[in-house]
Amino acid sequence: MELTAVLTPAEEGGFVALNPETGTTTQGETVEEAVANLREATALYLEISPLPETTGRTVVTTFAVPVHA
Repeated sequence: MELTAVLTPAEEGGFVALNPETGTTTQGETVEEAVANLREATALYLEISPLPETTGRTVVTTFAVPVHA
């Protein structure tokens, strides 16, 4: 199963990792560690709460919001 990982820099250093399909979140000092931790946390989550079968795939993109000073 292929899932999505969204990584953002953590204020205290390292990265916060989120899997939007399940809502699992974790962190790590490096991108690799954060993804490994997310993989483990998501696998544990899926043991208890399997995802429904879907044919679509999650799309992650970016968008701009104008900022008024």
